[in-house]
Amino acid sequence: VETLSGGGARAPPVPVPHGGLRARGGGRAQAVEAARAAGRVAPAAAARGDGARARRGRRAAAPRRADGLRGRLRPRRRRHPRRAQLPALRVRPPRPARAHPAADEGDRPGRRLRARHGRRHPARALVAALHHAQPRVRRQARRAHGRTGAEVTVGRMSYNTQVTEVEDQTMENTMKGILKPHMFCLTIPQVEGGADIVATVRWSQKLHYDNGRFTVDIPFRFPYYVNPLPKVFMKREKIQLTVNSGFSKEVLLQGTSHSLKEKARQGDKLSFLHEAVVENWSNKDFTFSYSVYSGDLSGGIHVQPSISQDYDDRDTFSIFILPGSGNRKVFKKAVVFVVDTSGSMKGKPLENVKNAVSTALSELVQGDYFNIITFNEELHSFSSCLEKVNEKAIASANDWMNANFVAEGGTDIMHPLNEAMALLSSAHDALPQIFLMTDGSVDDEHDICQTVKNELLSRGSKSPRISTFGLGLYCNHYFLRMVASIGKGHFDAALETGSIESRILKWFRKASNTIVANISIDATGHLNDFEVDSEYIPDISTQCPLCISGKYQGKFPETVVATGYLADMTEISIELKVQHITDMPLDNIFAAQQIALLTAKAWLSADKQLERKVIKLSIENSVLSEYTSMVVLQTNLDAAQKVKQKPKGRTGANEPLRFQLHGLKLGFGDKAATRENLLTAFGDEKPLEMLKIFKKAGGCCSRVADCLCCMCCIKACNRMNDQCAILLAQVCAALSCLGCYECCAEVCCGGSES
Repeated sequence: VETLSGGGARAPPVPVPHGGLRARGGGRAQAVEAARAAGRVAPAAAARGDGARARRGRRAAAPRRADGLRGRLRPRRRRHPRRAQLPALRVRPPRPARAHPAADEGDRPGRRLRARHGRRHPARALVAALHHAQPRVRRQARRAHGRTGAEVTVGRMSYNTQVTEVEDQTMENTMKGILKPHMFCLTIPQVEGGADIVATVRWSQKLHYDNGRFTVDIPFRFPYYVNPLPKVFMKREKIQLTVNSGFSKEVLLQGTSHSLKEKARQGDKLSFLHEAVVENWSNKDFTFSYSVYSGDLSGGIHVQPSISQDYDDRDTFSIFILPGSGNRKVFKKAVVFVVDTSGSMKGKPLENVKNAVSTALSELVQGDYFNIITFNEELHSFSSCLEKVNEKAIASANDWMNANFVAEGGTDIMHPLNEAMALLSSAHDALPQIFLMTDGSVDDEHDICQTVKNELLSRGSKSPRISTFGLGLYCNHYFLRMVASIGKGHFDAALETGSIESRILKWFRKASNTIVANISIDATGHLNDFEVDSEYIPDISTQCPLCISGKYQGKFPETVVATGYLADMTEISIELKVQHITDMPLDNIFAAQQIALLTAKAWLSADKQLERKVIKLSIENSVLSEYTSMVVLQTNLDAAQKVKQKPKGRTGANEPLRFQLHGLKLGFGDKAATRENLLTAFGDEKPLEMLKIFKKAGGCCSRVADCLCCMCCIKACNRMNDQCAILLAQVCAALSCLGCYECCAEVCCGGSES
């Protein structure tokens, strides 16, 4: 035991026999008496025990152990039973502090080994130091990949979708899917009464952009028949929303359909929560909109290391440029509408296209030029040259469309497309644009793509922008997407008759309001490899931000400059800051866009390697493609554990059943249907299951069932009080007794009367 005397001189150490100071307090009295005899401990401190501290002066020093660490003098503290097994603490003279054994070779001081004053095990300091000597390996966090699909659990049966390679089309277990842009139908073969149904659906969708505002619309409407009728009980609805804008600017909340409480805000990341207890489920969709403050053109680049080594080991990048809220001048435009008027467009499709073109003409301004070309087996044009926009010309164009928009004949796309490019060759002071709308597939689609590419190479920056629009399922959507990608235009499609007009107008506004053209990005000088998914970088429009993705190898600089030309032909430079993203899976975000563009390239080049790349990308991100199929796995949860315990290589009846879903792909067009002028196919048909139900329910008894078993009748019965319900039951019982009596009388007494 070492203390300081009143004069400050250091006394020599006093040897104490082995065991004189034990872990559980044994022999402490003898050690204190020995120290008192040597004059090393103050009488007042000794009277209060070996663990007491003097009220005045310096504290009494704690004893040192065999390893040089200081012990603690706490005689009355209860010790852990295992501490009796520790070796006895020997009192030794003070030793200099030892350096940490893990000190590096750079002569930097290591940590000292010393006991803490907290309530810890006497040997924990040394153990902690030994653990600290081992180097810590910090692993990179793996990004979570959200796989799209559906998973439904009904009782002890589980059904989940999975994307696989294309399987045998003659598979016995098949299901009919529905191809509609806002609907996914999955049929459950059997549902037992009283079983709990748990459904989980994951999907990805694009944000809408309008006047600087981003909007997301999530379906959150539940039909009225999901509410149990016999008893009304309270339900709990919950919405968790996380916004990661990706912009290093302030995010402003613009509106929401449900009341949201902001939980957290950190830079460009926001978190919201909605919780409510309601009687009925929600009858309106969830809508949320926000904006990012941007006074002028601004953007950035997101880069992320690739985590997939299967189809491409290059890193991923995305470039985005916002048009801003500034009043940038829009390019003057020379517009040519090329409309398919073949026999398959008969009816509502052609009528909706005519209404959309008429509205688009009314949105042109003074200084623009336009023309209209219709095609089937022949070609008809509104004028032999480009017409200036004025009220008289627009009125004449509407009259001409009413007379010439007649659906008849076949489909020929090459001739009208060449005619439109020839008309636009004389447009020198305006941005030439072609808007092609068709519902058919032709044989010379590869030649058309090559013609558009040659025109782009020959005319350079003055080449016409070609935007394409597909109607229905018979047209080749990947051909139209490829033409738009080569022509620096936009592609869209309508798979429902009711959405044709609205989608055409949105597509036209997005492509026609150009503020920056001929964009180039100076990044190739710093990178070993730089590949954009699309063929060319499209122009910047006031109606949508520019967003492209691709792959690269190398190291991006801190800033990259994007250059382009404004409407007055002055050059503009936009500085893009590079951000290394770790909390957003870029591969998942752009998976659907990459699959569509790569499929179009594979179709054009017939490259098998591109097809394999699409297959691997589709399976990894669970996004359906033309070269993969979607199956439903039916698993018995009770037998799942038995399947796991089976030896490898053995299969049995417990293997999950596989049902293949058909009708979920667009395909590469139907040339036979186009040649036969079949009416445009849309996804408006009812499912086969619904049709079967209606056929079985048909007949003379269906009217009575509709009156007695409809939902309104059930709701009315549900609102009855107890007395009315009892009276109605008694009346029904009396009528049934009368019916039985009549039947018995006819059977028993019928023979006597005859």
